[in-house]
Amino acid sequence: MKQFDLVPIFSEDDIRHWIFPREGIIDCYVVENAGQITDLVSFYTLPSTVMHHPVHKSLKAAYSFYNVSTKTSWVDLIGDALIVAKNAGFDVFNALDLMHNNDFLQKLKFGIGDGNLQYYLYNWRCPAMSAERVGLVLQ
Repeated sequence: MKQFDLVPIFSEDDIRHWIFPREGIIDCYVVENAGQITDLVSFYTLPSTVMHHPVHKSLKAAYSFYNVSTKTSWVDLIGDALIVAKNAGFDVFNALDLMHNNDFLQKLKFGIGDGNLQYYLYNWRCPAMSAERVGLVLQ
């Protein structure tokens, strides 16, 4: 997280709360090499109701959360997350253009959304910065 200009400071309790898996809320997976955790991928669940459709009543969406890649390429790491999410019954996998996400968005054929997410942080004083310098994901 030190590589980004705007980041949360997580305590161990924060990590347990925000990153550790909780069914129906957070999914988190790690890559282990020779007994060491080298990579992490996480996503949270945000279901939506589908209105006025004769068959489909809900949409189960996964949102990329906090990810770390030190040994596995971003394309392979997120590609695996896409497979895991699909196998878990998710209908869509979303990712913001923050942090290192641009390293995989186009290569994995993520479609560009129809808007831009803008953060307004109350009582925070920080300079303007590009999206790849932001290491904060707000739910």
